[in-house]
Amino acid sequence: MTPVEQEHIIRSYTFELGKVYEQSIKERQLLALANIDPVLCSEVATGLGLPAPEPTETLTDPEPSPALSQVGKEWPVDGRIVGIVVDDDTDAGELDDLRTAIDEAGLVPLVIAPHGGNVAGTPAQRTFATSRSIEFDALLLGASPAPAPDALASRDGKAGVADRDDLDPRVVLLIEECFRQAKAIGAWGAGSDALAKAGYQAGTGIVTADSAQQTVESVLELLAAHRVWERFATSVG
Repeated sequence: MTPVEQEHIIRSYTFELGKVYEQSIKERQLLALANIDPVLCSEVATGLGLPAPEPTETLTDPEPSPALSQVGKEWPVDGRIVGIVVDDDTDAGELDDLRTAIDEAGLVPLVIAPHGGNVAGTPAQRTFATSRSIEFDALLLGASPAPAPDALASRDGKAGVADRDDLDPRVVLLIEECFRQAKAIGAWGAGSDALAKAGYQAGTGIVTADSAQQTVESVLELLAAHRVWERFATSVG
């Protein structure tokens, strides 16, 4: 595994074992990890607040198998879901062309709007209240919407993540989550303003362009790698 994949494995083991109630199961699994790799065992044990056991088997250096790694490879993008943030000021023709381009590439476009019904000439498939980043493989921003009328913590818990009047807090949350999940993010026009308001700028896995078409072309290239693996530094490997 590459360093970034090692980080994912450590985080996954720590997360799943952290939900286990039986102490003996945690200790038994840590012993299994000790017989695989001392760094893996030590890092997971630290996250669990437990001592790292010594291996009970002789450890050898395995022959690396590039086939096990996802990093540096490309994958089909068919069926991937792309969320598109819009508002009532989004250009209807440009949005229609964008949805067509995504559909023709074999992906699924989902329009995310401040409210239900038609927005920019297109039915809204998600609203800021009903969408979460887990649904999307990539996020496109074509608007910088001010807080919608339902952006109230008493009505939508997600609206309480930020107290601001320049950008709907649910959009901020979408951007933040997609960034942390190493997903591709693209923006054009007012969407670039939304990125800046949320504290992000063009960089690793974040693309901005003059048009929706240019933006989606760049995001499709990023999607082929599945995730933006190089977005975060690693502490192992």
